[in-house]
Parts: sequence; structure tokens; C-alpha cells
Amino acid sequence: MKNDLSDGGNSGPAAMKLLEPIALGPRQAPNRVLFGPHETNLGRARTLSDRHVAYYARRASGGCGTIVVETASVHPSDWPYERAPLATDCRRGWAEVARVVHAGGSLALASLGHSGGQGSSAYSQAALWGPSRFPDPATREVPQQMEDEEIAALVEGFRLAAAGAAEAGLDGVEVNAGQSSLIRQFLSGITNTRSDEHGADRLKLARDVLSAVRDSLGPDLVLGLRLACDELAPWAGITPASSVDIARELTGPVDYVVATRAPVFDQGGTRPDGHTETGFALPLAEALRSALPPGVAVVAQGSVVDPDMAEDTVRRGGSDMVEMTRAQIADPDLVSKLRADQTDRVRPCVLCNQRCQVRDARNPIVSCIAEPSAGYETEEPGPAPAPAGSTRAPIDVLVVGAGPAGLETARIARVLGHSVTVVDRDDRVGGQLRIASFAPGRGRLALLVAWLERECRRLGVRFELGREITTADVEAQESTGGRVVLCTGSVPGSARFESDRTVRQLDAATFFGLVESGELGRLPDGPVVVDDPVGDWVGIGVAELLAGQGREVALVTGDLVAGTQLSRTGDLAPANARLARAGVRSVKRSTVTAVIDGEVRVEDRYTGEKGSLAASVLVESSHRLPDEGLVPGHPAPPRRHAVLRAGDAVAPRTAYEAILEARRAVGTLERDR
Repeated sequence: MKNDLSDGGNSGPAAMKLLEPIALGPRQAPNRVLFGPHETNLGRARTLSDRHVAYYARRASGGCGTIVVETASVHPSDWPYERAPLATDCRRGWAEVARVVHAGGSLALASLGHSGGQGSSAYSQAALWGPSRFPDPATREVPQQMEDEEIAALVEGFRLAAAGAAEAGLDGVEVNAGQSSLIRQFLSGITNTRSDEHGADRLKLARDVLSAVRDSLGPDLVLGLRLACDELAPWAGITPASSVDIARELTGPVDYVVATRAPVFDQGGTRPDGHTETGFALPLAEALRSALPPGVAVVAQGSVVDPDMAEDTVRRGGSDMVEMTRAQIADPDLVSKLRADQTDRVRPCVLCNQRCQVRDARNPIVSCIAEPSAGYETEEPGPAPAPAGSTRAPIDVLVVGAGPAGLETARIARVLGHSVTVVDRDDRVGGQLRIASFAPGRGRLALLVAWLERECRRLGVRFELGREITTADVEAQESTGGRVVLCTGSVPGSARFESDRTVRQLDAATFFGLVESGELGRLPDGPVVVDDPVGDWVGIGVAELLAGQGREVALVTGDLVAGTQLSRTGDLAPANARLARAGVRSVKRSTVTAVIDGEVRVEDRYTGEKGSLAASVLVESSHRLPDEGLVPGHPAPPRRHAVLRAGDAVAPRTAYEAILEARRAVGTLERDR
């Protein structure tokens, strides 16, 4: 069968090439969208759990063509994170995933791999395996050099894992030779410096594994290969040019290949945030598509989160399929909406990595700031629309505040059939989320704001913007039987130091408000100090933006490294590199103690050493406090229900908590009536 199928003269959304079926060897996927393997922490011990099953079922019901399950280790020597699946423990889980994914009409594949020297010895309590004694740049751990018996055990592990996937009823497997892959480490001249046959022929292990897996699967199941096509280390690593030769050598038994970027010295470069241009790896797929036979489907990936980019890629022949993993975490119904010609209703991925990147010591479950039910399908599946013919009277809901919490409260309340009015003193929606979109690398937040507003207006939410509401209005709403949800956001915290106001002081939200209004030039000339006791993206963003305008900038942090909270999103090292390149001075281990006589005085937290920084402007990126200006006073008129609050009005946190609490607030409305 050919991969390129005609659209049969269709028009409209069905004419999207992205939505056409495609042959993957002996099987046919209903469309060209792939949900790739990624860490979820949904497991129980080292098995696939009921949470996995619900997670993948939701993407299948949303129309995804091919779903590749979280990578399972093929040998017990590989235990890269605490809840990493182990293939020998996954057969029952694979069978359940196959059942629900097939019920949704999608193909289901197992991802098989071994992390090798990029793994962890914390759980196995044993040395890592590697082709050579090359220390991992992230962990600094040196693996043991594998001997012949260990290489044979690895190949056998892949063979047995593939057999288990076949017995479980999956449509095939994908072998990982991309990031965090022992096979990739054998392919690379950086990590493989052996002098034996596996050094003379670095492709030997990959060929042996793929041959064993194909023999185990037989001719009736799919074999995919996730291939590192650029290690960003051209002096010895895999390069885009050499990857074409590698792919030609390896793809004989393979039905599809995913072209990935897999930097040796920057694991986060495989899955960067919004600071990196979307579609960054598309040229890698294009090169493979030009070089490989048409019977091998090529899958493009690399922050492809926009349907238009995905469609353009397959339409012009840059690839046969597109991996849209983060896009379908954010909106599991992405494909269904495309089929219904509702592209504008696709919830955008903002590429923040705040909730979908989960490999850290906290063991968080995969989720999404825009879709908090992602990963929690068994616990918080999301709202269901009011059933047709329901006789329950709708609630008159007043939402105060049009930030993310307010917009999501209004959206969900309308989905459930209630009458909703949103009031905000600002003349635009979005609140802090809109303002944050003006920070470097955060521009996609504006897409989420626009989506929330668009959905609210489509559903019939009434907006009263530019209106200042009072506590009397809140109490009047409740006195007439309506309900109120306060989503009033946050305000700057109180000053933590003495100041004589000889330096212009403003909080980060006000700063980004000036950026939005084009009034940043109103700030005094001269050096700027950014006080960042929090250590997240806010202070970093302020410093980056100002340095990019040629200002002299110093960032004060109490931590040993700037932006310490960014370790959770994979942006810690890149952010510090950006600051260094921009010329930002990082004043570490320090706190601001006073702003006097045109300078910012600081003190070392550990030594007590005092210093001063010349400044014309001080931008405070400190913690914020709930805006409680509209919390009804006490004593208050008798009311049937307490006034509900959501988001920063409860406690200032992130958009994830704002949207999650908005849904829970609406759930409380439903339970109370």
C-alpha cells in the first residue's frame, strides 16, 4: 500500500491531508497525527495503570490516528525514573490500552527502549550501562562499558518485549534510538569510542535490535524507529547529514521513522519551551523523506503544536505524518475538531512545559495548564454538557474578574447551561495571563487568552468590561438567588525593605503592562535592578527584555543560580545562558535590603557582606497576594452560600491552578443547587 492516499476529490476539512489515512506497513492509521511516547508518571510501580488507560483512551476518542505508549524499559538494568514502565510488567496494561485505543479507532503501539548512560542508578542501585565510559552531561554519572553478554541480553530484551506487545494485542512497537536511548549512544561517535566490532560498526547494535524485533513481531505488525538525527555536536556526534546515511542503513525492516533532535549536552533541547521556534526539527524529517523509499513513512516532530503547520508539512511532502504530542495533551479532541472544521476551537498548547514535563524528584503526574484534566481522567474527567431536555433551572452566575480563572469559570458554567456574566474593571480580558504573554518566550499565552474569550463568546457568556464592581453588587447578586465567583486575581505584596523613592520602583505586572501599552520608554534612563526572590520565569523575563533593549541590567536572587524554579520546565540552563549572552549581571545569594540615595543595597545571605547597585529603576518580581477588595464585609447579610473564589484570589499561583480551581468552583455551584 502507498502512504500517499488521494483525497478522492473531497472538499472542506476532510480534504486536509493531515486527516487522510496512511499505511504503516501492514496496518492503516485513520489519519496522519501521532501521539508520541513521553513520560507521564501515571504508573503504579513499574506497570501501566488505569490512569494510563484513561489517558490514552481520551486521545483515541478525540480522533488521534496513532498512539505510542510511554517508553517501557526492555531490561531491569534500566530504571530511569521511579515510575518508568518495565516491559515485562506491562503486558496486562498494554492489553487494556490496546482495547480502549482500538475502540476509539486508533492504532496503538508500544515504545521500547533502554536509557543507558542517560538513566539513573538511584532506583536500580546498580551501575548504568553504556557503550563506553562517557559521563552523562546531566547527571555526571559514568556508566560501565557493556560487555558482549550484556549486549546480548539487551537485544534479547528487545525481542521479548516486542513479543509481549504483540501478545497484548498492540499494533506494533516503536524502538527508541532518540533522546535517552542506549541505541542512540551506540550510534554516536561521542558516546561510543569502543575498539571492538560495536565501535568499528556503530550501527551494529541498532541493526541487531531492529532485526530481533522484526522477527519477534512477524510481518503483520508495525515496526517504528525513533531516530536521533541531530545531536548538535557536529565534531563527533550524529549530524543531519550523517543521520540520512544511518536511516538508509537501518530502515530495511522499519515501517516508519520519527526524525528527532537529540542533543548530547542539552536533553531539554529535545523538547524546548516557547523560547524555541515551533517546528524546529522539520528540516530533519524533510531530509529523511527525500532519502528514504516511499514505503517507509517519515514522521515530523519538534514543537509542532499548530494544525496549520502540521497540515503544511504533510501537504508539501516534508513528511508523511506529524507527531503532535503536547498539542494533544492540551486538547485531546484536536483531530475531531479538525474533522468538524473547527480549527479555531482547538485549545492551544502554549509550550510552557510547566505541567507536561514531569521527570523530576516530585514525581508529578503529566497534565496541562490549559487542560487540567489531562493525566487526571480517572479523577477529574472534565465537565459534561447539560443533557438535552434537562428540567433543572439554570443558575444566574456573576463572575468577577476576566483572567484565566474567570474565563474558565464562565466557559464551564455555560457548558453546563447556566446564565453567566463576566465583569472586569479592565477593558480587556486575560488579566495576568495576557500581561505575561509579553515576556520573552511567553507569547503563546496570548493564544490561550484568545481561545478562552472566543469560547466564552461562542457559548453566549455576557461581558461587562471596564466596569468597577462593588461589594454591594456582590451581595445584591446573592440576595436575588444568583451566585458569585470571585476571580479577582492578585496584587503586589508589601515592600520588604526601606525605600526613599529615589529610584523608580514598579512590580513586574506593571512593567509588562508598560510593555503591552508601548510605554516602556517612559521609564527613566540608566541601569535597572530586577529583584527576584521567587526565581521563576518572571524576573528572568524582565531582565531578558530590558537587556535586549540595551539597558544595563542586574538581577538579584537569593539562590545560587538565577531562575532556580525553571529547573521544573527544563529552562534553567538555557535561561542562564540567555542572561549571560545578553550581558545581565546575576547578583546571587543576595537580598535587597534598602533602596536609598539612588542605589539598591544588597546583602549576601550567607556571609552578610553588604554591597550596592546603581539603579534608576527597580523592578520587583516578588510574591503577590490575593486581591480581597471584593470579599464581602462582615457582618454580612444572611446568605445561603459562601461566595466562591478561584485562582489568584485564593492564593497567587500559576494558570494551571487558576483553571483547575475554576472548574472546581463550577462543580461546587452544581452540588449546591
